[in-house]
Amino acid sequence: MDENCCCTGRTKERSPEEYKSLVNRLSRIEGQIRGIRGMLDKNAYCPDILVQAAAANAALNAFSRELLSSHIRTCVVNDVRAGNDEVIDELLATLQKLMR
Repeated sequence: MDENCCCTGRTKERSPEEYKSLVNRLSRIEGQIRGIRGMLDKNAYCPDILVQAAAANAALNAFSRELLSSHIRTCVVNDVRAGNDEVIDELLATLQKLMR
């Protein structure tokens, strides 16, 4: 198994760098959401709120892309190499959910 991946069952041990990157992205997204809430509390103009909501959506999509990329490069590759082709079906089902 790759030293960068410890995928066992339904868990994954992430490197400190990967964990920090993902947590930082989520912290920024949380800040954006709090900002949107503040705009709503201050009766901001609807299009201004919508622009900020679109930015938060884009940030969440970037988080998902980073996480998916890591998953494919580690867990999926390792499972396929180990002969566990079921991981491909799981990946396809995940992609379908992400594209809704």
